[in-house]
Amino acid sequence: MRKQMRPAASVGQNHPRVPPPKGASQIAVEENVPHTEQADRPDRLTVEDRVVDGVRVVTLRGEIDHDVRDKLSKALLGEEGTVPTRIVADLSGVTFMDSSGLNVFVAAHRQVSDAKGWVRIAGAQRSVLRVLQVTGVDGVISCHPTTEQALTT
Repeated sequence: MRKQMRPAASVGQNHPRVPPPKGASQIAVEENVPHTEQADRPDRLTVEDRVVDGVRVVTLRGEIDHDVRDKLSKALLGEEGTVPTRIVADLSGVTFMDSSGLNVFVAAHRQVSDAKGWVRIAGAQRSVLRVLQVTGVDGVISCHPTTEQALTT
């Protein structure tokens, strides 16, 4: 059985089957693919926090972007008016981070530094670590391979 081919269309839109112009390349396109909105993925960033020897350890999993920046900020700094002085952010479960996340980390670093504290990043996956390195954030906030190393350095 031969798969029917048609010109590419926008994903998620229904288009009538129209034969392609003569000589046009054809590709197989899956039809009726729903577009995933933020509302469909409310848990795309999960946060767990604990205190280890007076250090706030925040374990993050998922994606960090514009839509979750407030959640990230609250996770790092806690409730308004109480700034922790030492924070380790475990990014081993973070698969993506854009400039919104970088800005939150830099802002948290500034606030904690004003209180004579520090922020450290632990376990960043290669793609996230690359973003930290390319932007120079790793020169401002120290990055460590593991949470344990971040706690003892």
